[in-house]
Amino acid sequence: MQMPELDAGILARRDEVVAALRAIVPGEGVIASERAMKPYESDGLTAYRQLPMVVVLPDSTEQVARVLRYCHQQGIKVVPRGAGTSLSGGALPLGDGVLLGMAKFNRIREIDFNNRVAVVEPGVTNLAVSQAVEHAGFYYAPDPSSQIACTIGGNIAENSGGVHCLKYGMTTNNVLGCEMVLMTGEIVRLGGKHLDASGYDLMGIVTGSEGLLGVVTEITVRILKKPETARAVLIGFASSEDAGTCVGHIIGAGIIPGGMEMMDRLAIDAAEQFVHAGYPLDVEALLIVELGGPQAEVDDLIGRVEAIARDCRAISVKASGSEQERLLFWAGRKAA
Repeated sequence: MQMPELDAGILARRDEVVAALRAIVPGEGVIASERAMKPYESDGLTAYRQLPMVVVLPDSTEQVARVLRYCHQQGIKVVPRGAGTSLSGGALPLGDGVLLGMAKFNRIREIDFNNRVAVVEPGVTNLAVSQAVEHAGFYYAPDPSSQIACTIGGNIAENSGGVHCLKYGMTTNNVLGCEMVLMTGEIVRLGGKHLDASGYDLMGIVTGSEGLLGVVTEITVRILKKPETARAVLIGFASSEDAGTCVGHIIGAGIIPGGMEMMDRLAIDAAEQFVHAGYPLDVEALLIVELGGPQAEVDDLIGRVEAIARDCRAISVKASGSEQERLLFWAGRKAA
């Protein structure tokens, strides 16, 4: 990948820029030494590495606004960063730019069960949202494989999905509003707690924009009530083609699983060795199908899915017998 040519004029003013940023974000909020910036040279796509000119770690919306305003006035590029778990290179720094790390924005500001929303800062991890509301029987639906580490801010930047996105949608379908700082330093609010905000769907534009349009400093996310019952089914096939056919037949039958994923032979073997999830090792492809709802409905759906699987030449079918086993089935997939 060809990186943009560095701006020699900006680099010549590096000391001046660092001093100005330290006046905005005091203490250890500005990192300028090469050694200390090393952890920020790439995201999860480690094939590409680039040290930033300087790293800035603000802890308030006002600091973000002042940093962006200064950089805009000086013609300095800014790359926002969440947890750096992405495999897309979205947080890859620029050698003549500022890397704006949002890790200090890690607070859950409000949980509103009546309106079924949570208001969080962008540095809150994906899994932490579900953990904060699970005592009341709620959860946050988008669940990328990196959910233990990835942040809600990064999820917005990448429009992250997860195993449950088939039924409940991607991040864009589960974010209702945000506070955002534009690259000029202006602070704006989009959407809100209500499900259908008036005006244009600006949240739909921001979600998936990889930080190009601004830096999100607060997010209002939708939380869902957990289904009464949830069970997962492991379905093994002799080929990926048969597994793909089964997916089409399940959807064609009007069944929308809460989650559905496919793994190939290499992923099955690797995950089973690591997690011991109970995956069959004599199959070339494995479907994990999760069904949720009232107990009677789930039992009926499992029977229908098992029948469809056998019609599609499944060579093994196993339904989870407990919540622990259901979680174990998914743990293997997430570890892959």
